[in-house]
Amino acid sequence: MAFFYCVGHCTIGCCGLFYLEVPMDILKDGCCPRRRWGKTELSIPVIAFGSDGFGNRFGHVSDETAIRLMLRAVELGVNHFDCARCYGDSLRKIGLAIKQNAIKREDLIITGRICCHGSGQWGLFGKGDPEYASEIADYSSDRVLPDIEDQLKCLEIDRFDALLVHGPWPVEPSLAPGGILEGLEQARDCGLVDFIGYGMHHPPFHLKAIESGRVEVLLAYSDYNLLRQNAADDILPAAAAHDIGVLNAWSIFRGWLTGLPVASFVPRQEWKEDHHQAENIRLWCKSQNVDMLQLALQFCLREARIHGNPIGMMNIEQLEMNVAAVLKPLPDEVFDAFKLAHL
Repeated sequence: MAFFYCVGHCTIGCCGLFYLEVPMDILKDGCCPRRRWGKTELSIPVIAFGSDGFGNRFGHVSDETAIRLMLRAVELGVNHFDCARCYGDSLRKIGLAIKQNAIKREDLIITGRICCHGSGQWGLFGKGDPEYASEIADYSSDRVLPDIEDQLKCLEIDRFDALLVHGPWPVEPSLAPGGILEGLEQARDCGLVDFIGYGMHHPPFHLKAIESGRVEVLLAYSDYNLLRQNAADDILPAAAAHDIGVLNAWSIFRGWLTGLPVASFVPRQEWKEDHHQAENIRLWCKSQNVDMLQLALQFCLREARIHGNPIGMMNIEQLEMNVAAVLKPLPDEVFDAFKLAHL
């Protein structure tokens, strides 16, 4: 069966259609594979559901569609929902699905964020320059409990499985005495969250968090995919040495690694190195008759130190295609050929 897969900004899509033949019958008896999430001892699906997909930031997704999407995700074993305040309307929709008993809290793994993006309420962007807004974010422990309690109320739950300090810049204020991480430790002591960590991009920040000995989980983005694997040099070895659970965001790099021609959503005159590289990989996949989505996701899964890959999905077709892409392993020869191509 064939589906249209819409991809675009972040890991979800709104910019174009990519027609892909996927053996969807593989879903008949298959569920998303799972891995141990480090020292948390949680068993998580290798594809986590990034709730940004139905948060209305990349196209409207009705409550009814979002609830059906979440239900189908749980049926396929994608029961890890990774959410944040900055992911549009997604918190309310998850809460609505739980309130209506469409999905049950005991069947879910829910991870969230304490945002550090700017001076706005709850650490969202304020009036400052977004590029440097986190310099004026509130990094104090005092803001953490009210933030968590408000999110839990919205989600219709009484605790998070894990919470991440989201996008601190720099990381040091959050690690300092009286900082956000201390607030998360207090929340853990109160039973509002089971595990704590960081969700950010800058590798040196991850290393500082890991070296603190105070975190159990982390999310890195744009650090391990077909375009780059720098996390293998620093983040992954350090995390593995401390048995830290690792989430790897941007495994399909804003949708560029699913097979959609890059020019269909980024004008060629605006291309940078990543755009050219993604397009070259797409053309190689086409020449080798290789499914690019399978290649992108399974490339990340071949790294055992990565436990989950959050992906935003707007509809059931995208969800099923992502799960199908990890259920039918590509031959080792494909990855050998990709490596030799030096793309």
